[in-house]
Amino acid sequence: MRLLLPFLIASSLLAAPGERRIPSDPLRLKATVSYGEMEAFLAEVARPGFITVTEEGRSHEGRAIRLVRLNRGGAKARFKVLFYAQQHGNEISGKDAQLCLIRAIADKPALLPEDVDLYLMPMVNPDGAEAGRRTNGAQADLNRDHIRLLQPETRALHAVARRILPHLAVDSHEFTRDGKDWDARGWDCWPLITLDGLNAPWIPAALRREALARVESARPVMARAGYPYARYTVGGLPPLDEMRPSTTEVDDGRNSLGCMGTLSFIIEAGVRREPGAPQDLPARADAYTRLYRHLLGTAASRRRVLALCEAARREPLPPYLPTNFFWAALEGRTGTVKVTERATGKVLEVPSPGLMTDLVVKRSVPTPRAYVVDAAAAGTFKALLDRHGILYSQAGPAPIQAERCRLLRVEAGYDDIYGRYENRQIVERDPAAPHAFPEGSLVVPLDQPLARCAIGILEPCLLYGLYSYRDFSTLALPDGTLPVWRAR
Repeated sequence: MRLLLPFLIASSLLAAPGERRIPSDPLRLKATVSYGEMEAFLAEVARPGFITVTEEGRSHEGRAIRLVRLNRGGAKARFKVLFYAQQHGNEISGKDAQLCLIRAIADKPALLPEDVDLYLMPMVNPDGAEAGRRTNGAQADLNRDHIRLLQPETRALHAVARRILPHLAVDSHEFTRDGKDWDARGWDCWPLITLDGLNAPWIPAALRREALARVESARPVMARAGYPYARYTVGGLPPLDEMRPSTTEVDDGRNSLGCMGTLSFIIEAGVRREPGAPQDLPARADAYTRLYRHLLGTAASRRRVLALCEAARREPLPPYLPTNFFWAALEGRTGTVKVTERATGKVLEVPSPGLMTDLVVKRSVPTPRAYVVDAAAAGTFKALLDRHGILYSQAGPAPIQAERCRLLRVEAGYDDIYGRYENRQIVERDPAAPHAFPEGSLVVPLDQPLARCAIGILEPCLLYGLYSYRDFSTLALPDGTLPVWRAR
């Protein structure tokens, strides 16, 4: 971590006389903010003891990854918040909203409640931002790197999250509102802004319920502002295509930070990408700002969330771990999806049996007391565990009662019948039996602070997990035996 030192601002980065390049009001934005402009702005607004700017790592191409901390309450600021944006370099409005928020608080410090310790990472992927592309300088999708943490940008984000242990975290993205599928129907996707909370089913239920309640309570807030708003979904188009809340796995920012006992969200603003489409960046950034403020809540709601997070971090693991779970519509319930008719501008409500919003658990396994990594793969897993800050020890000479798991196959194709993502790992679990692990094997106990993170990374019976990736599936022995055993 290094402090951002003041430097000369190039004349090309200066706004016109009397005009700020980064305004306090996002509706006054003229264009998105580049990496260089952000660097100059952060050097300008940094104030010792109030606004601190640090370097938390370097991108694949060597650009600084910045963290901005705003705190005017000192030790009274117990409620820790982490807003981060632009994991995908071509998704810009969350970053612009955060920079405008920093400007607003710098201009008027009273906007920041004294009980809030606010951290922002406006540009997690500066390489992709400069190139105008989704991926980083290594052509990696950062929001699919939260299990392996191979990229410097995701490692920096996780290191910050572990150090802060935020009570509230928000991952900030954009989705596409138009495209050829929408053209064929004569529609546009209706929402300008969307929000969703935690989905991974071993995250404590109280946090998941609170997250969904916040998603619902944002509806009147956004309606009063005049912004079309919905719960974030992915998938096809109404009425019959499957539409569902986004991934239930931990290989994204929202669920991976939720495993730390954080009330964690994803915001997605809708952008039109067709040539000639209207550019509404100021509206998207303003809608973002309103959702950030909604999620910050009141002093009373922050005290409640702080207590929920602290309770979640103490909560024992459940006796069974869901390993196969998916979205469904219970009892064939038909939902409704809003779309905009292009020819008339009318908002249509389309009855949609393909809208799946009920999380269903198909299969579970007993929760182990620890995972044991065979010595042959210990080097690879030690590096992985170190990147996540997960505790482990060396296995002793005594046999350990453990379950062997064997990888039967990885199903690479999309499942058209059940609508399941590709790369499903099909694993068979043997009964527990004493096993003498060779010297150099690792034991990862589940009575540690990051136990839920360890489950999302190491549990071999998950339908989606490490062995979806070839660099880990190739660690299986010829008979399919996986390097991670389940100690009982």
